[in-house]
Amino acid sequence: MRIIIVGCGRMGAGLALTLTQRGHDVTVIDRDPTAFAVLGERFSGRIITGHGFDREVLRHAGITRADGLAAVTSSDETNVVTARAARQFFHVPRVVARLYDPRKAEIYRRLGVLTISTTEWGVHRITELLSYSWFEPIVSLGSSVDIVDVETSPALVGRSLASLTVPGEVHPVAVSRGGRCFLPTPETRLQAGDLVHIAVLATSTGRLKALLGV
Repeated sequence: MRIIIVGCGRMGAGLALTLTQRGHDVTVIDRDPTAFAVLGERFSGRIITGHGFDREVLRHAGITRADGLAAVTSSDETNVVTARAARQFFHVPRVVARLYDPRKAEIYRRLGVLTISTTEWGVHRITELLSYSWFEPIVSLGSSVDIVDVETSPALVGRSLASLTVPGEVHPVAVSRGGRCFLPTPETRLQAGDLVHIAVLATSTGRLKALLGV
């Protein structure tokens, strides 16, 4: 995929290096030419000095052929203007803007701009890590969905995964058993030693807790 990253701070640089290592064609834009030093010799993509919201800079970066754009500068305003230009003017299929202010994030979500609020995500994530002592969260998908690992207790042995499902709120997605992981069906019954991987809404942890008998 051809990806444009606007902003070469810690997040932008980390994103650029990760995407490059995965084989994507990455172009990084930053108004400060010294910012690119953080990319180091491992980065094999392109770098362009300029403002990410400048349409000519975006054209030079190849936005008319881009599959995705991430606006991750330190300015909410810059990120939103860049994201909206990429989405509405250049019709880039996938556009994400990083926003610090959660209130702005909600506004721009309503306008069709995908946003990541690092402040909001951090608050939810720390809350989850402090609160979820009865299972282990392994991945957070945004600020509202977690993938958690649940060890099969004696009370769960023999129960079907259908009994641990709440449509739209709690969904077992995989089971690790005997050294291998597989995708279960609702009829799959738990065995001693199983590790169940469950997707759960942050607002539905109480439901999951009740289903587990915690």
